[in-house]
Amino acid sequence: MYIERDYFMKKGDIFEGKVIRTEFPNKGIIDIEGQKVIVKNALEGQVVRFSINKKKRDKIEGRLLEVIEPSPIEQPAACKHFGICGGCRYQNLSYEQQLDLKKRQVEELIEKNGLSFAIENIYGSPITEGYRNKMEFTFGDEEKDGPLALGMHKKNSFYDIVTLDDCRIVDPDFNVLLQAILKYFKEKGETYFHKIRHEGFLRHLVMRRSVKTGDILINLVTTTQSRLDESEFVNMILSQKIDGKVVGILHTLNDNLADVVQSDETKTLYGQDYFYEYLYNMRFKISPFSFFQTNTLGAEVLYDQVREYVGETKDKLVYDLYTGTGTIAQMLAPVASKVVGVEIVEEAVEAAKKNAVDNHLDNCEFIAGDVLKVVDNLTQKPDILVLDPPRDGIHPKALRKIINFNVDEMVYVSCKPTSLMRDLLVFKEAGYEVKRCCLVDMFPGTVHVESIVLLSHKSPDSHIDVKVEFGEGEEKVPLDKIAERAKQYQPAPRVTYKMIQEYIEEKYGFKVHTAYIAEVKRNLGLPMYDAPNMVEELKQPRRHPTAEKVEAIKDALKHFGVI
Repeated sequence: MYIERDYFMKKGDIFEGKVIRTEFPNKGIIDIEGQKVIVKNALEGQVVRFSINKKKRDKIEGRLLEVIEPSPIEQPAACKHFGICGGCRYQNLSYEQQLDLKKRQVEELIEKNGLSFAIENIYGSPITEGYRNKMEFTFGDEEKDGPLALGMHKKNSFYDIVTLDDCRIVDPDFNVLLQAILKYFKEKGETYFHKIRHEGFLRHLVMRRSVKTGDILINLVTTTQSRLDESEFVNMILSQKIDGKVVGILHTLNDNLADVVQSDETKTLYGQDYFYEYLYNMRFKISPFSFFQTNTLGAEVLYDQVREYVGETKDKLVYDLYTGTGTIAQMLAPVASKVVGVEIVEEAVEAAKKNAVDNHLDNCEFIAGDVLKVVDNLTQKPDILVLDPPRDGIHPKALRKIINFNVDEMVYVSCKPTSLMRDLLVFKEAGYEVKRCCLVDMFPGTVHVESIVLLSHKSPDSHIDVKVEFGEGEEKVPLDKIAERAKQYQPAPRVTYKMIQEYIEEKYGFKVHTAYIAEVKRNLGLPMYDAPNMVEELKQPRRHPTAEKVEAIKDALKHFGVI
């Protein structure tokens, strides 16, 4: 959408307004004298104060300063860290309101992208608290040079950390262990890894838990800039009173400068480096870095819908791209002819192979590699395709290769609706249509939601056979006539701003700005392209072209047949 510049609103200005709706994922929309302003973390119905912090040609953004009046749909949040912690944004809504909001947000994205299909339902998580089976906590401080903290990033902050002692989306055992580990390192006087100075020892604490068994895996991530008293650390953890059981304590060394959990070396300090989770009477080995849905009970709801959308798999070849530890692949394998899973994380592929053996499945093949490259070697056409890509969706080049399989149906599982919409537009161009769609809320209290889409290749209703003979003679179509007719219907080449500028400079000896060309076209009622970078921004307050330049631009438009 193009927004004309109005100088009453400039960067740094402070306004008040009522949020008319909340768009995915957490964008509050406010109307200020006809101008659409996006204010993150503002909830529909709230009256807020905000400052303008970004102003572009087609978008204005504000930073939330204060909620003046709460929304009528708000309720007190159960978590005492809500509003400070950046982890959850919708805990101040009832669960029914959360589901309604998420469903409506995806419906608005469907309409906004020019797509047309209905969402059958949004399925809630079986539990709304303590549902996460994995959590990555970060060491840092709550304020500059403050005491050691361990928890989540503060809302809208890259550096400050909120210590969590009562996080509501993890099992209570996680809170007990977090507090004990933080207390231990405070008493030791250990420092956290400073992102700017690249100094310090403590980086992350990763905990994973089996919902079905209560087994817990703890992974402490540090640099090599200090030394961990391993036996003392292990004994401290094992002495904690928790409901579950710690089956493994790991120490990962990571000297990489990026703020991500990765391993230069991982040592097992106690027990084992894995545990088992159970889904559909199948057992899955979970290792420190392997992917597994973070909401185990919610995953069962998700996979129920995937199985329903996939339908009958008896004696069929199934490709499960982005397979992770092979959960979906093994869920479909018992009656399929063969299931092939592709995953880029080698550790996850090894776990998938082991899981298949443990589950007595001999018709699963798992391949380690990037889907973009691996699909080139998958020469056999599958009967069914299942796609469960990362948050950013499918690589455009991989998407084209997937389309080239030309399967009748495929199921796409997405954890980010905006990425899904982008990919669905490409599928639509290739002749696919959305046959069914539903949502599954795997992340109560947060802005995220999973989507499941069944895509079907559109088939013609009927066929008409037409026989045409080319050449000379009676009832034949001359080839030269075809070429002449094709030339008549050949689309005119697109006239670019650069072509217009070059024509004017060569004929008149002066240059014209693209903004001037756009202004003349707009005044003539000519169509304007939607591309955001089509017209270069003026680097000074807007001025209008002189009469001489207007006439030169009109002459160029006539020369190229635009007018």
